[in-house]
Amino acid sequence: MSAQPITNSDGVTGPEGFRAAGVAAGIKASGRTDLGLVVNDGPRFDATGVVTRNKVKAAPVLWTQQVLTTGALRAVVLNSGGANACTGPEGFQTAHATAERVGEVLGCGAVEVAVCSTGLIGAQLPRDTVLAGVDKVAAELTDASEGGDGVAAAIMTTDTVPKQAGATDPAGWSIGGTTKGAGMIAPSMATMLSILTTDAVLDQPQLDAALHEAVRLSFDRLDVDGSMSTNDTVLLLSSGASGVAADVPAFTAALTAVCKDLAGQMQADAEGVTKRITVRVTGAATEDDAVTVARTVARDALVKTAMFGSDPNWGRVAAAAGYADAAVDPETLDVTINGVLLCRGAVVAGNRDDCDLSGRDVLVEVGLGLGEGTAEIRTTDLSHAYVEENSAYSS
Repeated sequence: MSAQPITNSDGVTGPEGFRAAGVAAGIKASGRTDLGLVVNDGPRFDATGVVTRNKVKAAPVLWTQQVLTTGALRAVVLNSGGANACTGPEGFQTAHATAERVGEVLGCGAVEVAVCSTGLIGAQLPRDTVLAGVDKVAAELTDASEGGDGVAAAIMTTDTVPKQAGATDPAGWSIGGTTKGAGMIAPSMATMLSILTTDAVLDQPQLDAALHEAVRLSFDRLDVDGSMSTNDTVLLLSSGASGVAADVPAFTAALTAVCKDLAGQMQADAEGVTKRITVRVTGAATEDDAVTVARTVARDALVKTAMFGSDPNWGRVAAAAGYADAAVDPETLDVTINGVLLCRGAVVAGNRDDCDLSGRDVLVEVGLGLGEGTAEIRTTDLSHAYVEENSAYSS
């Protein structure tokens, strides 16, 4: 029996050995919750992470990359209301000072504290406000469900709902997690922050391999708008508090399921979404080719607008597949939308009127007929609301 993901779990406080809290520190003018803290009480402190591949990295990403080289973390401090990106030496000093303050209140070193931020690019974070917020949030730490709820709320920007998931294995270990992200979503990951916790006993290299595999199959395959953020960060912390040494393949599968659950929640809450689209490619020459074709179709503006209009326009899908940087042969190219075969061998094969796109979920299947490679990319439609939101909201 394998672990099963449970959406809306206790999140990061689900596994044993973790405390968390979220508070309104005053970073956001709205007065909403904007600062979160996750603390690992051990007995183990193994940690790993994946960050954005964007060459323009925010100060907290640069700081977190440094501290991750130790393979251990005692805490993660997170804020919304400001990305602390493109803020120069002053921004890096703010990230460092934040980690130092967390270390002071917890009795650990700054190098044991990761920092994550999300919000407006180019503006300095109010350092004194953040540091005072650290004192405030530390006083609220709890291992109860409200701790995880507080962190989930603290990292929301354009998100409309908090996002949490978890899994418990019959062997006695658990995984919990929270994420944020609604737009600017493309590999590496999204304009997202995600904190994952576990009480399983695993060494750091095992955690690292599991996280990279999970991210590859989940967050890296969510592509709302093709835009890559400066702040993307996914962290995995292990307390080992269950005392149970996890089977590595079982742990990797459970972690992947939790990450896919969180990615699905981001897709469902994407900016301006009216259609949740899955592009599934089969028969590719390689898995990499399958990913490339699926991502190309998922990003194509004409495909996305057709889906918004509930138009099963297979021609746009075929055209997008044809310009992908992958092996594609029109003689073996098939397109099926919501179960209706509309194109076979790049020629019309079905009746569009038979394809019902009235619901929110759309499955676009592209058969390449060239090999065994398969992949799925999740995306959304391109709606009026997406354009309106992103023309009015600075990011």
